[in-house]
Amino acid sequence: MLMEADLPDDVDALRALVLEQARKLESADAEAERLRAIIEAFRRHRFGRRSEQLDQDQLQLGLEDAETALAEAEAASEAKAGRPRSDPVRKTNRGSLPAHLERIEQIVDVESNACPCCGGALHQVGEDVAERLDVVPTTFRVVVTRRPRYGCRSCESAIVQPPAPARIIEGGIPTEALIAQVLVSKYADHLPLYRQAQIYARQGIRLDRSTLADWVGRAAWYLRPLRDHILDELRRSERLFADETTAPVLDPGRGRTKTGQLWAYARDDRPWGGCDPPIVAYVYAPDRKAERPQFHLGDFAGILQVDGYGGYAALPRRRQQIRLAFCWAHVRRKFYELADTSPVATEVLRRIALLYAIEDDVRGLSAEQRRAARAGRSRVIIDDLHQYLAARGRQVSAKSKLGEAIRYALTRWDGLSRFIDDGRIDLDSNTVERSIRPLARNRKNALFAGSDEGGDNWAVIATLIECCKLSTINPHQWLTETLTSLANGYPANSVGDLMPWTVVA
Repeated sequence: MLMEADLPDDVDALRALVLEQARKLESADAEAERLRAIIEAFRRHRFGRRSEQLDQDQLQLGLEDAETALAEAEAASEAKAGRPRSDPVRKTNRGSLPAHLERIEQIVDVESNACPCCGGALHQVGEDVAERLDVVPTTFRVVVTRRPRYGCRSCESAIVQPPAPARIIEGGIPTEALIAQVLVSKYADHLPLYRQAQIYARQGIRLDRSTLADWVGRAAWYLRPLRDHILDELRRSERLFADETTAPVLDPGRGRTKTGQLWAYARDDRPWGGCDPPIVAYVYAPDRKAERPQFHLGDFAGILQVDGYGGYAALPRRRQQIRLAFCWAHVRRKFYELADTSPVATEVLRRIALLYAIEDDVRGLSAEQRRAARAGRSRVIIDDLHQYLAARGRQVSAKSKLGEAIRYALTRWDGLSRFIDDGRIDLDSNTVERSIRPLARNRKNALFAGSDEGGDNWAVIATLIECCKLSTINPHQWLTETLTSLANGYPANSVGDLMPWTVVA
């Protein structure tokens, strides 16, 4: 920023300086406008019809970098202008300051209470108040537990001492709150244990990665009955979502990784006003065999919403009480890939968009209201689309990409059209796909699990953290309280009372 002392006395020199500053300011403004255009392009890409072409995590990283650069350009522009910009403030989420946060009062007062004009005494006529968000970095503390021992002077034979408080790690140094912090950092914030060890080391806490791994494994052992209880709860549901994703697992015998599978089973009845809480459970398996979901689901009887994986198709044949509902998002994806070159694919996408528009209108209505609306509005679209696909399927090569997309839809038509007659069914299985994404992010950071047992521990802890998220409760607080209860011998037949959704019930 130019100070008064920096200004030249010569008029021509002053004019030249003003022009130079104006050019710099114009250049900074142009750079800010260019960055705003980049951010808008990112957002259009995110929410527009081409949104499936870019990985969402990579898109978020790109947005972060562009918005950081924009803030830097605006700061430079403000500094060169000598004052804050007078432009309208950008419509961004500046963050909110919850009422429950501690307030630290800071009073900035005048140096003298004497009036600068007449010397009289000043009195307060008002004040300006501004709030800023501050942070205290993670602070470690040591909990010292003292247990006095008492003896009897009369008999000198009895020693009385209270028992030591129960711990998850007997003889270890972590409190249940610290174990919960490690679990949340690894499975919710996707920080591998070796990175956590590096973070702790910056505060002088030397913890080996293997020590943290021991804590995680022992916590998983305590928490496993809760995951199994959630699975039992899911099996009693009328409708579930199912999906699976790969989980690379270290295979020491061959010196490389093998491909395991993490299966996800979810329930979310909120779109049609159901009363059951939304929950999800993950189960690790070393392979993708069709009998895996059959074993996981046990005696489940009802509607299973899935993608097009053939392993699910065997379930209704083996167990008549299961009906499959297939995912329209997967159908759409098949045709989306061909939309630039195929008018048929473009037409199919247009008709699928009509179905989704109707779903937007009925979201939140009761199951019966949804069924009635679909019968009156969606059925004709479905019937016409089936005829259209059947006719076009006879005109294209079965080996072409378009032929494959058409065949994919027609061979699953019963499951795709099942939503019309049952208002509880969603149009797609995006609910469970959203539950899979945190596992994929963890996989990117951890690269692979160390063993099949490690993959199962992954599934146990991720189940509980994701259920906390679905119930909108703090997973760290819930894990701390739950681990404390389990360490103190909470009855195994009452673990249902510890479930995350009971906190908000």
